[in-house]
Amino acid sequence: MSLHEVLDIALCSDPGVVRSHNEDAVFADADLGIAILADGMGGYNAGEVASGMATSLLSTAFSRLLRDARNETELLSYPEQLVNDEICGTNAAIFHASQTQEKYAGMGTTLVFAWFLDNRVYIAHVGDSRAYRWRDDNLSCLTRDHSLLQEQIDSGMISLDEARFSHNRNLVTRALGIESEVEVDIGVHDVREGDILLLCSDGLNDMLDDEQIAEVIAVHGENLAQAAEQLVEQANDLGGRDNVSVILVRVTGDCAVHCGWWHKLLAKLK
Repeated sequence: MSLHEVLDIALCSDPGVVRSHNEDAVFADADLGIAILADGMGGYNAGEVASGMATSLLSTAFSRLLRDARNETELLSYPEQLVNDEICGTNAAIFHASQTQEKYAGMGTTLVFAWFLDNRVYIAHVGDSRAYRWRDDNLSCLTRDHSLLQEQIDSGMISLDEARFSHNRNLVTRALGIESEVEVDIGVHDVREGDILLLCSDGLNDMLDDEQIAEVIAVHGENLAQAAEQLVEQANDLGGRDNVSVILVRVTGDCAVHCGWWHKLLAKLK
């Protein structure tokens, strides 16, 4: 069995109603078991460059890692370190570009990254792009925003209701490419058949609350492409103040290494 046989994926990215161009970037590959979403920031087209670099560099890096690993045991022994190292390397590349090319000065990007490996998903994030899991008709957020707003909520300065109308919604406290080093949060979660993972830029959750997101998945979750399009459409109907991007991944079977997907993948990559 190959991973693409047990991972159903849909992507949708849109500039929104207000913005003239899209600085989000999305990538997913069921064979590799990875999904990447980045929300760029910076003047001119620099945000678009930063988010594009993040998805391109990471997708290339993980394709190389899987191809060059001598066996599956090598990957399973330190997957979190692999994720952290590749994201830190990507951060360094974006930072270098911003420091050496004037037109890219100050560019950066948020990141949320998912890697399905041996019935687990490794989720890494920097900034306020999010990962959610839909399981047993319940939606739960698997990431915690790196933002000024989240810090204000955590400290009790404002309530969750007040946060929805805050002017500080888009002020992130971490991003790729802003500094030479970055701290990456990585979580490890078990994977079950029927799970749906949602990665999204803040253009979605700024417009829809968790209850509204859950309602869309409940109604349209059997058709992931339709669910992704509906999430974006509803965000735009509610104002579409920012670019809005989503990646949905449904687990339809066992993605344990022993199921043989590893050897099939190597045959494709080599």
